[in-house]
Amino acid sequence: MDRRRRPSRYAATPIVLERESTKVQKWYRVLGDSLLTLGLIGALFIVYEVYWTDISSDRKQRTVTEELDQVWAEQDSVQLRTTTYEADGPVGFAKIRIPRFGSDFQITVVKGTSDADLEVGPGQYEGSADPGQVGNFAVAGHRVGKGSPFNDIDALQTCDAVVVETSTHWYTYRVLPSADEVPAWGAEPRSDRCTADPIPVAPLPAPYQRVLGQQVVDPNEVGVISPVPMDPRYAEAPDGGVALLTLTTCTPRFSATDRLVVQAMLVNTTAKDSQTHSAPAVLSEG
Repeated sequence: MDRRRRPSRYAATPIVLERESTKVQKWYRVLGDSLLTLGLIGALFIVYEVYWTDISSDRKQRTVTEELDQVWAEQDSVQLRTTTYEADGPVGFAKIRIPRFGSDFQITVVKGTSDADLEVGPGQYEGSADPGQVGNFAVAGHRVGKGSPFNDIDALQTCDAVVVETSTHWYTYRVLPSADEVPAWGAEPRSDRCTADPIPVAPLPAPYQRVLGQQVVDPNEVGVISPVPMDPRYAEAPDGGVALLTLTTCTPRFSATDRLVVQAMLVNTTAKDSQTHSAPAVLSEG
């Protein structure tokens, strides 16, 4: 009798399972490699967007600031200081200083809000008022990357100063009350900064009642940069209107889903001394 064991009908099964297991392992290996590659690409993009674009924009900002300083230094009269100059690319025309961010915080503002403009520094919205004018001097700036000029504007508090320097004047704006401060504004004590200037800070009357110190809006809400913000009835500032400053940037950080808007009112104007070029005391406020 042949006692040799007959081949089992399941004898090939381990071979099939081993092949399937190998296929699964290969699939997981490919998936893992792909995820690793995507992660590396994402990390490189963050490095580029946050660090390299900052370095590139800082260089451009220094260049446009040096050009503006040179022009201002060469203009030895008020009449000459009102002239413009030709340059390749974005042109600086004013500087923003924010004492809360330190005495060394200074950034040159350019005309326009194109991608190329904002790679150099904050840009003035086309058609908005000039510094010191009745209306709305509206400025956009990046929050993350490309110099990150407006990275910390969410830290601005009510009555904080935002000082705009032009070739002829210093314009001091102060941040307006926020929505939750407006109802009890006259009943509660406020910072001395709110009354430190010729024009005290207070909630604005109609038609400016929707102008707030800080708010978050939809990216398509262009009303915040209008002459009378959030009021479409006014194509230009009304007689006896207010001189406003509006700063806009993306929020939250690393996202463009919304816009953070900071708005301030003009409270003081100081002509530059052509001899001493002394800066206003508000810059040391801190």
